[in-house]
Amino acid sequence: MTDPKLIDGKAFAENLRARLARQTAALKAEHGLIPGLAAVLVGNDPASEVYVRSKGKATKEAGMNSFEHRLPATAGEAELLELVRLLNADPAVHGILVQLPLPKQIREAAVIDAIDPAKDVDGFHVVNAGKLATGGEGMVPCTPLGCLMLLKDRLGDLSGKRAIVLGRSNIVGKPMAQLLLRESCTVTIAHSRTRDLAAECRRAEIVVAAVGKAEMVKGDWIGEGATVIDVGINRIPAPAPDNPGKTRLVGDVAFAEAKPRAAGITPVPGGIGPMTIACLLANTLTAACRQRGVPVPG
Repeated sequence: MTDPKLIDGKAFAENLRARLARQTAALKAEHGLIPGLAAVLVGNDPASEVYVRSKGKATKEAGMNSFEHRLPATAGEAELLELVRLLNADPAVHGILVQLPLPKQIREAAVIDAIDPAKDVDGFHVVNAGKLATGGEGMVPCTPLGCLMLLKDRLGDLSGKRAIVLGRSNIVGKPMAQLLLRESCTVTIAHSRTRDLAAECRRAEIVVAAVGKAEMVKGDWIGEGATVIDVGINRIPAPAPDNPGKTRLVGDVAFAEAKPRAAGITPVPGGIGPMTIACLLANTLTAACRQRGVPVPG
């Protein structure tokens, strides 16, 4: 039996990817348009390799074109910027994803700035950040977009709700707050210097945790009936003696403590993680439609 308190990001993402596959097929049939996503990996970081491989697989499964470019860990900034320039000019490529982190000799900001904002499916370019902040039509970072989709699916209209975002990163915290403001929430952005963080959390009807600290948000920080979105993915030692020397994944929220108080909560894993890749595909389809000048499917 499905737990009514669990917000199942995995199931939502599967449905979203199936819908995107249907929309991609329609774009191809009606407009001869096949969205194309180019992923760039510099070096051989194991986690990054897994991410790029899974994104490529998902892209192909959706009927989109997947282009993978690999550069050695010794590659210089100029070499990567030249590759980005070529991808910007390639009409078959509608979205560009440069996998982070990059080797220390390459400035991440310089690479992000070099990507055509129209092809910036990560939504990290300053132009897209500015459009999000000012109500314009740009590309929205994938993880916050996925969080918003799950919140609206669970709660419907978010207007007037009190929301707190724990974390102020450019990748999750800040864009998440902007998206919630767009939905007419009353938004608090909390961080390491917030006074009495637990009390601030208890006041919120929506809690989005994106701090990168394992189980930092305790159960008694959650107000009764709040909806909790846990963005954190942290690896910690598994309880002994069950799995000696092994690890397990946990979020930024102490799940077992928070769940009894919450009206809805995302698990880790199986919550936001699958949504991020699904939203990357959604952004690629959106980017392709905008670049071709055809309507974005609803």
